[in-house]
Amino acid sequence: MPKYADYISKIEIKSLWSGHKHIVWHLQPGVNVLSGKNGAGKSTILDRMVQHISGLAPTGAIRAGARLGVEVDFSPSDADCIRYDIIRSFDSRTIVAERLGSLGDAAVATELDWQLYQLQRRYLDYQVNVGNRMIALLTNGDPAVRERAAEASEAKNLFWDLVDDLFSETGKHIDRESNELRFYQYDEPLSPYVLSSGEKQMLIILLTALTQDHLPYVLFMDEPEVSLHFDWQKRLISMVRRLNPNAQIILTTHSPAVIMDGWEDAVTEVSEITI
Repeated sequence: MPKYADYISKIEIKSLWSGHKHIVWHLQPGVNVLSGKNGAGKSTILDRMVQHISGLAPTGAIRAGARLGVEVDFSPSDADCIRYDIIRSFDSRTIVAERLGSLGDAAVATELDWQLYQLQRRYLDYQVNVGNRMIALLTNGDPAVRERAAEASEAKNLFWDLVDDLFSETGKHIDRESNELRFYQYDEPLSPYVLSSGEKQMLIILLTALTQDHLPYVLFMDEPEVSLHFDWQKRLISMVRRLNPNAQIILTTHSPAVIMDGWEDAVTEVSEITI
């Protein structure tokens, strides 16, 4: 069995832009925000980190030496791999035909739709797991089982409450009776695929955090503020942390609003980690 890490403690990139820059970034276990001017390399650094981690995930084993010019240190240091999720912020309308078919009668599917579709399946699995825990709660006297069941139930209710609060101004609310992700708008059924880009983006972020099920994860986000209202940008990090306090957040941003809710100390400038 692989030993999963709690978080990434350091990322080192030895050959950024054909060897002209060397990156050494010591990371916090909680929130890490990478900032810098356009073209400073924020997205490039994040992409290289993701490429390195994704190469480890299928086998759950750290490869010897550097991979793609990147070295990553875990905590604890003897961990083999780490769980991770990636949030894509863009809403491209060019998706291959088989993906369109997966979304039923939708004439056009976007990248956000595809992410929602994948998360729908993950949400169903999560619901089944929560249901099994509630059954165990009724039949098992183990305090640890009871704690995990209560924790999962509270997280699911928190997710529903957060989404309803965010969408309340447009009369939308989540269908709490369905195991699938469905909505109502003024009592009319509403598919999640017809939500606005900003609503889809926030839903994807919160749903990802929920289905991490309070496990240690790394959540990569490249400019997650895209399409989000100013108030939603301010609340973003805090909402993710409430849904999964064990997630390590690594994100890039151009928006000061993202850090305005007490995350100023989490900001690192690209120039500070460049050698």
